[in-house]
Amino acid sequence: MLAFSHHEELQLLGLLLAVGVLLSLAPTLRIPYPILLVLGGLALGFVPGLPDLTLAPELVLVAILPPLLYYAAFSTSLRDLRANTRPIALLSIGLVIVTTVAVAVVGHYAIEGLPWSSAFVLGAVVSPTDPIAATSMAHRLGVPRRLIAIIEGESLVNDASALVLYKFAVTAVVTGSFSIWNGGFRFVVNVAGGLAIGLAVGYAVRQVRKRLDYPPGEITLALLTGYFAYLPADAAGLSAVIAAVTAGVYVGWHTPELTTVETRLQGNAFWEILAFLLNSFLFVLVGLQLPHILDALSGRSARALLGDAVLVSGTVIAIRMLWVYPATYVPRWLFPSIQRRDPAPPWQAPAFISWTGMRGAVSLAAALAIPLTTDSGAPFPGRDLIVFLAFNVILATLVLQGLSIPFVVRVLGLEDDGLGQKEEVKARIYAAEAAIDRLDELGHEDWVNPETAQRLRGLYTFRRSRFAARFDSTDDGSLDVQSANYQRLRRELLDAERRAVVDLRSEGRISDEVMRAVEHDLDLEDSRLEI
Repeated sequence: MLAFSHHEELQLLGLLLAVGVLLSLAPTLRIPYPILLVLGGLALGFVPGLPDLTLAPELVLVAILPPLLYYAAFSTSLRDLRANTRPIALLSIGLVIVTTVAVAVVGHYAIEGLPWSSAFVLGAVVSPTDPIAATSMAHRLGVPRRLIAIIEGESLVNDASALVLYKFAVTAVVTGSFSIWNGGFRFVVNVAGGLAIGLAVGYAVRQVRKRLDYPPGEITLALLTGYFAYLPADAAGLSAVIAAVTAGVYVGWHTPELTTVETRLQGNAFWEILAFLLNSFLFVLVGLQLPHILDALSGRSARALLGDAVLVSGTVIAIRMLWVYPATYVPRWLFPSIQRRDPAPPWQAPAFISWTGMRGAVSLAAALAIPLTTDSGAPFPGRDLIVFLAFNVILATLVLQGLSIPFVVRVLGLEDDGLGQKEEVKARIYAAEAAIDRLDELGHEDWVNPETAQRLRGLYTFRRSRFAARFDSTDDGSLDVQSANYQRLRRELLDAERRAVVDLRSEGRISDEVMRAVEHDLDLEDSRLEI
């Protein structure tokens, strides 16, 4: 049984209060939560008297990464991945390799005491990007959808490619040997094996979930799917990251046929909370370890550490900016067929892409997962320095680049291309037409009341007309105004229903269980309203 002293209880209270403050500041400041987390983690490192919390390095990747990777892959559009294969591949594979090598070269020659092997570990750790901060702001600021799709696709694939390089680099340090030819062959085998295991696990989970109709069980199975793919691939010495990502993409594509309304509503809320908690845990963990890391680096002056942090962070940012423009325009110059099929974008597009290379949870997890010792029992060379530099790269990219994205978008003059809205309108029109067609088919059934059918036909006809009007440049918006007024009235009535049900509970005339059941139905109706 765990027992806490009064001092430890106060420390725990302080940590919880810090998390609460971050939660309350996020919506007020309209800043993506990864930026607040990295600042909060940094602040924790300077709070006196915090506990010395450590976690076995090997548990960081195994316990935290599988659900994060699975959820990111699950949420990714397979269509967007296919449509943007070339730019995503150039960023997530080409840029990852170039960043790893560039950081390794700079780290080895410019940072005292960092051997080649550890320098490559550092390069692999800071090479993958995190899209949360960039895409959350991009959506809010009306950035063209294709740019957002490229950033999200890059982050998904470069997690896999970077962590494969990371695994090879760490193995080279731990074992003390590495063959480039053997490593290249193992790279191919690892990727192919990870894909195979991911597809196999995804297919098996799909078959089970087809026969399962229990939301808590389905959501739990979805959570475990990342582990089901990651753990056997890792045990087999294959790419566990690619296995988890592959399973996520596969299950995500087939999810509409596997889930019910209840499962989707509960699942979306569950995954949002879980992703936030895991990210919070990582940044709190590194914040609690910062004092120990700084103590281990006490032989270096503060000026030297700051210089090393600025050098590595600047290298990461500069390499991306130097890579994006040639990767955008050179292939089109070399291959005219690419230019004909996909004309070159204006310079503002690669400028935005080059400024959205924020680092986040994956880099942090990889840094914390570096082994403490090598096979010989010696300390892992430069581990504390690598963790310190990785945290500073995350800090620099999230704070410097993340907070400046609104300014960059305004300067570049980026505007929403409206593709997402047009596709949504198209989908709603098609859905309304499908409902009308089905209503016509069912009109002769005995259980269909003619008055009910007429009322529903009017509802769907109005809905189709309202969305179709958005494609009409001469539309005065009157149908949208009428719809907004209806929804406002509907919400007022739903609020009245809720108050009446709560009053019944408060008067003791119904139980809390009944109140929650009725509230749930009212909330589902409310969630369908657009305003």
